[in-house]
Amino acid sequence: MTQTDRDDPWLFRTYAGHSTARASNDLYRTNLERGQTGLSVAFDLPTQTGYDSDHVLARGEVGKVGVPVAHLGDMRMLFDNIPLEKMNTSMTINATAPWLLALYIAVAEEQGADVSQLQGTTQNDIIKEYLSRGTYVCPPEPSLHMITDVAAYTRQHLPKWNPMNVCSYHLQEAGATPEQELAFALATATAVLDDLKGKVDEADFPEMVGRISFFVNAGIRFVTEMCKMRAFSELWDEICRERYGVEDPRYRRFRYGVQVNSLGLTEQQPENNVYRILLEMLSVTLSKNARARAVQLPAWNEALGLPRPWDQQWSLRMQQIVAYETDLLEYGDLFDGSPVVAAKVEALKDDARAELATIDAMGGAVSAIGYMKSRLVDANAERIAKIESGETAVVGVNRYAAGEPSPLTSGPDAVMVADPDAEADQIARLEAWRADRDDAAVSAALEDLRRAAAEGANIMPASIAAAKAGATTGEWGDMVRQAFGEYRGPTGISSTPSNRTEAFDDVREEVDAMTGRIGRKPRFLVGKPGLDGHSNGAEQIATRARDCGFEIHYDGIRLTPQAIVDSAREIEPDVIGLSILSGSHLPLVRETMRRLDAAGLRDIPVIVGGIIPHADSVELQRLGVAKVYSPKDFELNRIMFDLVGLIDTMQVPAQ
Repeated sequence: MTQTDRDDPWLFRTYAGHSTARASNDLYRTNLERGQTGLSVAFDLPTQTGYDSDHVLARGEVGKVGVPVAHLGDMRMLFDNIPLEKMNTSMTINATAPWLLALYIAVAEEQGADVSQLQGTTQNDIIKEYLSRGTYVCPPEPSLHMITDVAAYTRQHLPKWNPMNVCSYHLQEAGATPEQELAFALATATAVLDDLKGKVDEADFPEMVGRISFFVNAGIRFVTEMCKMRAFSELWDEICRERYGVEDPRYRRFRYGVQVNSLGLTEQQPENNVYRILLEMLSVTLSKNARARAVQLPAWNEALGLPRPWDQQWSLRMQQIVAYETDLLEYGDLFDGSPVVAAKVEALKDDARAELATIDAMGGAVSAIGYMKSRLVDANAERIAKIESGETAVVGVNRYAAGEPSPLTSGPDAVMVADPDAEADQIARLEAWRADRDDAAVSAALEDLRRAAAEGANIMPASIAAAKAGATTGEWGDMVRQAFGEYRGPTGISSTPSNRTEAFDDVREEVDAMTGRIGRKPRFLVGKPGLDGHSNGAEQIATRARDCGFEIHYDGIRLTPQAIVDSAREIEPDVIGLSILSGSHLPLVRETMRRLDAAGLRDIPVIVGGIIPHADSVELQRLGVAKVYSPKDFELNRIMFDLVGLIDTMQVPAQ
């Protein structure tokens, strides 16, 4: 292959958005000037879950994990001086995907763009939200129908748009094995396509199959991960041919983007994460026949806090060096004909087919959500137990832990701090937006939206009309909640202890002794205040505590501080654990502690877990938090011993 015959590189993306639409716009334009070739928009949690920035559940969450977009004005500001007709934009949005796409279309029309030329992707995968990420709004069935509403609308009006991006990324973050990631993602895709068949003409259906894309995860076992990508490609081709009768190979192509693993990034010796990220990127770029179409990389210091622009630039440069300085793109597939690779791919496919058959027998992905959730929780528990025991090596954590402190993490500017004034600024602009709009036009548009949802009409036209009228994200969310109802997903935690209890015998002895002293099992209330749906940590702490003999009370995600306090008043727990990974730990814990104090429950010890910088840990302890845990605290048994010690300190009387 000559220099001119080199393959084109994948799209270079960084996943970005924070604080305000204006600040994010500045970041996007800077990244584009530095060679980024596509935008990947991160939205904050209120936007993802269909709430306005001034909703009670949004407190402390505005602008933390992404950009707040509450109305057309925010979307207009987000893409100011960025011509959307020339851009390839990925929007990581699921439950509110119809609404955010409606706002995007409205802004494109304002720019004078030919909407039919818009290119990009709405993730629009709600099933994985019930399994791992937690930003759902409505129950599964109507949520599935909204996914296919978007797909059918884009077929007619945005033919270059990818309407649905099956996201297995968060499945691996929740502990999925490669086989589970394959099966659960493919089950999601078939659930969507089965529903879509009735919404597009039969002649158009193969092309719509070809517009389904995937967003996958690549972990550190990069040979296995590379084989997983080849297995994905072959299984997808098989499903398209055998299940849907798609003959044109163009529409059977497995098209995927990737964000490499964040679950394995370590707070300890974080400079090692650079090597992890590079190896994980190679797993999705080395094999030409299963090469990612777009790659976005985390920053090396994401286990410490928000990455700075410089940290994101470092990840971007890593991609550019592999693409332009190496000879990777000058050759065909390096693994065709390898018996080792072929055997591993077949083994992955066989296991994934067996899991798919189980899910199909349950009625498909929507019906099997509870089953899949429990499988993920169990797989993650197994993963953590192997790290604790040393069976799985993690350099700098459970092997070669001694070393020099990293100079990259020193100083007050080692990670970016979210703008403390961003939330107030966003709320002020939201209030101004509401004051300036035509309320009658908004009310009429929202009623049309509610009616369309209730009657089963395609949600997109009414959403676009509401966007143009000036409706807000929270108002859109309220209408679909009114039409479809609200939903609380399964926690995946059963009341039955696992069969791994022999690994926890020392802790169980302590808990059993305490049970004897106080006359009952010690009660542990686990709560997730705010909108953070990253429930993996809470699930694993609750699961381990259950296995060690605690009485567990865990109601899942998205609770107000008051709801947690109400549960504490009812349950009378011996200890409360709060899990917050969105960066909103200070305001949410402060509010929870204030309400515990007002309820006369301040004597209950409180522990907090999350991605918490040292300075914030000090502040949490000043607020009265007994223990603070971050990703470096991987030994769950040690946390269990801490719980026993805290309860003993309180000298709980027998009841």
